[in-house]
Amino acid sequence: MDNAIMSAASLHRTLPALPGQHSRPVFRSKTRLVRCSNERQVLFDRIAPVYDNLNDLLTVGQHRIWKRMAISWSGAKKGDNVLDVCCGTGDLAFLLSEKVGPTGKVVGLDFSKQQLLIASSRQHSQSKTCYENIKWIEGNAIDLPFPESSFDAVTIGYGLGNVVDRLKVLEEVCRVLKPGSKVSALDFNKSTNPFSTSFQEWMIDYVVVPAADIYGLANEYRYLKRSINEFLTGKELERLALNAGFCSAKHFETGGGLMGNLVAVRYGYIP
Repeated sequence: MDNAIMSAASLHRTLPALPGQHSRPVFRSKTRLVRCSNERQVLFDRIAPVYDNLNDLLTVGQHRIWKRMAISWSGAKKGDNVLDVCCGTGDLAFLLSEKVGPTGKVVGLDFSKQQLLIASSRQHSQSKTCYENIKWIEGNAIDLPFPESSFDAVTIGYGLGNVVDRLKVLEEVCRVLKPGSKVSALDFNKSTNPFSTSFQEWMIDYVVVPAADIYGLANEYRYLKRSINEFLTGKELERLALNAGFCSAKHFETGGGLMGNLVAVRYGYIP
């Protein structure tokens, strides 16, 4: 797997050192295509320094439970090679690392340079041996720089709602998964229940945006309502996954219906 990653990411650069750490390499795929929304890329670069603090504040720490559920649904196990798409500051990648252990390998991919800087800093500031198995790649979710059937599991945390082509992302994920393996995609839930929808909008307007305003990021977080409105319902996500080539797909509502998790299996699964 190392050779595959290194060859796909042969353009090599070094990120500037953050306080208390040595500079380290991050690999940029030479096949990377800039098809993602420039506005969203800038947005995620801007919120990167306070992203983790805001997640804890806005969910009262509940996002950690949802993320562990997403890891469990991925089916990742000791010794696996796994991928976290839209890895952000690395929460799911670190959980995957603990799951697959020192004998496994984890790749975290994101289009935000600043998010990857923070993920790299977190990796080196913590002493867990298994975290040494993580590599960070700056790349595009709709053009994954990996060969077919590379990974035993894939996770996506709050990524499908922020890409310009969800079908293409799922097609790419299906391509790089080994037959019989799963993708687990955690995101905001677009509920068909009017009460849940109203409550979610109230949360964004009166909890999320005011909390973000403390950090001067109110405008950046107002995009959430539009993003959720433009997202797909659970049933629509299931159909999209099947259209992308998965043989089965199931969407689970979590967090009282505020969040959802899509679990899809690449063909070749044997019950």
